[in-house]
Amino acid sequence: MARQRFDALKLVELRQPITIKAPSQKVSDYFGINTFGLAIMKEQLSSDIYRRLQNAIHRGEQIDENVADAVATSLKAWAISKGVTHYTHWFQPLTGSTAEKHDAFFELNSEGMAIERFKGSALVRQEPDASSFPSGGLRQTFEARGYTAWDPTSPAFIIESGTGKTLCVPTVFVSYTGESLDNKAPLLKALERIDKAATSVCQIFDRSIEKVQASLGCEQEFFLIDRALADARPDILLTGKTLFGRIPPKGQQLDDHYFGSIPSRVTRFLQELEIEAYKLGIPVKTRHNEVAPSQFEVAPIFEEVNVANDHNQLLMDLMKKVSSRHNFRILFHEKPFEGMNGSGKHNNWSLITDKGKNLLQPSTKAKENLIFITFFINILKAVYDYSDLLRASIASESNDYRLGSNEAPPNIMSAFIGTQLFDILTELENNGDIQVKKGDNIYMKLGINKIPPILLDNTDRNRTSPFAFTGNKFEFRAVGSNANSARAMTVLNTAVANQLELFKKEVDKLIEQDEKKEVAIIDILRSYIPSVKKVVFEGNGYGPEWIKEAKRRGLSNFTDTPRALAILKKPSTGRLFKRMRIMTQAEVDARHEIRLENYTMKMQIESRVMADLALNHIAPTALRYQSILIENVKGMKDIGLGDETEETMITIKKLAKHLNQVKRLANEMTQERKRINTIEDVEEKAIAYCDDIKKKYFEDLRWHVDKLETMVDDEMWPLPKYRELLFLR
Repeated sequence: MARQRFDALKLVELRQPITIKAPSQKVSDYFGINTFGLAIMKEQLSSDIYRRLQNAIHRGEQIDENVADAVATSLKAWAISKGVTHYTHWFQPLTGSTAEKHDAFFELNSEGMAIERFKGSALVRQEPDASSFPSGGLRQTFEARGYTAWDPTSPAFIIESGTGKTLCVPTVFVSYTGESLDNKAPLLKALERIDKAATSVCQIFDRSIEKVQASLGCEQEFFLIDRALADARPDILLTGKTLFGRIPPKGQQLDDHYFGSIPSRVTRFLQELEIEAYKLGIPVKTRHNEVAPSQFEVAPIFEEVNVANDHNQLLMDLMKKVSSRHNFRILFHEKPFEGMNGSGKHNNWSLITDKGKNLLQPSTKAKENLIFITFFINILKAVYDYSDLLRASIASESNDYRLGSNEAPPNIMSAFIGTQLFDILTELENNGDIQVKKGDNIYMKLGINKIPPILLDNTDRNRTSPFAFTGNKFEFRAVGSNANSARAMTVLNTAVANQLELFKKEVDKLIEQDEKKEVAIIDILRSYIPSVKKVVFEGNGYGPEWIKEAKRRGLSNFTDTPRALAILKKPSTGRLFKRMRIMTQAEVDARHEIRLENYTMKMQIESRVMADLALNHIAPTALRYQSILIENVKGMKDIGLGDETEETMITIKKLAKHLNQVKRLANEMTQERKRINTIEDVEEKAIAYCDDIKKKYFEDLRWHVDKLETMVDDEMWPLPKYRELLFLR
């Protein structure tokens, strides 16, 4: 095993640079060339078909057979002209990743002649079976049938793999009886609901607004490790993280990696990644070093939420493929290295009207600021009312390692808004007097019409906030780097849509009672502020004082996934999703079961890998080194230097102590795991893995193994060390 480590180190030294060549010097020349976007649709479809397709995309109108056939014909012609031979319905099952089954355009006609065929029926619906994907009881094992259905709001695209090309059609994945088995279907429903709710509220102020679109920008953080070094670590290969490893003397404490010069080999990877992303219409804008060594980030220009999420999932898949070509292993795990910053996927979210107005953009105009403060307070109210559900939306086995450590947000859901906006809330709460004059002139003593433009920059400097206002958007910072953002976005958009609907009803009721519109709005907003202030927190989220204060405010502090997911069992959660027509109770229950099972399986795998590494790799290495020391002591005594062996004997005893503990903990953990595996209840089993395996054994076992790493001869240690993984590029 040690030989594999040193062979990997030699490979790193021999790495040769890969030449990257873009299709053109101008990104605009090839941006979206592998995407069946609006420009191509307009060019290839008749004006009537194009209009009806756009109505389906923007207004949710039904796509009939004629439109589907016309689009399918154009798609096939476009794809084949680019060398595509296969097509697939690209979907996002409840595993958290993406899935696809490829079919050839090739068919045989009635005369046995080969033809290329792609009908509208194949575009609109496919039966991929996919019976092995988790369903949480929505279908039985013997009920294999599942359907993928075309999502016309997200453009089809071509994936290039080697010399092959495949047309990918974004789809939802549903059971035979119609229940959603994926992350996309509930998201689409939530986006439709917030469009209607936000538009209804906007029309209180401006009747010309007919649509509101939720936008999203996903900042994707990740680690890049040389592939040879990563492959020499069974824990990285099987769990995506290091289960053992001593923190090197130099880590991230000097902050010299953050925003530093990007290493040349990484730059070449990023250059090729951007080229491939641009060809697929993914608007990657930013790249930079993150805080931890070998940690980086890419971020796109904001897009409509569904498209942005599809693009993020596609980008992660691209990153894996491109990094492999550059002999890197990319790590999306939220906490792959102990003692180093973890990786998040900050979800930057806002609401944009069909007039191009960002509803979360402060202004110097009184009317626009009343709209801004209306949406701002309602969003915070939704965050307060559904803070536990938001916490559940970002809960996972891997994110549990990240939350609450280094720069990651804590487990307690809170919102940072900055002192200026907090002062405005306080002023509004205490002094809501307004005067309404003719026209649009609204004068408010609290000075809403004087919110300064500097708010664009004078915002989030609190890196411990899970949900922060950052000038013209909210940044859901607690989302993990490995997550499918659809889950968090479904909850956030559902919660905000629900709150906006309630707000609109309350305002309408006061207006019906002859209260002036502006007065009614302010009165309702003022009534929300006591609740809103409970979730607003400007201080240090890591301090013990915040834990006490959060408890006093009634905010939950779920430190692990099984307990965070318990909110999905509450009747109020089922009622929310049912009332908003996002998910049925059965669909909510299924997601609770699936996520608990996923947590259990991840913990089970980590436990098994830890025991294997400890007993079959670490312990034998430490024993061999101990034997060498014992022979050394015997030899010293044989030549009369027994008095000089005291320090070596101390080392031998320490080795024995840590070795015994490693064996004991690994064996006890294995026996405990066998006991837990007999538990049938999924929640009880997940909690047992959390409390009786992870919390009881992982940290202690790691501590003893890491101690052995500092004692055993470096030439004998079997696993690539942190200094090699993080600093050799």
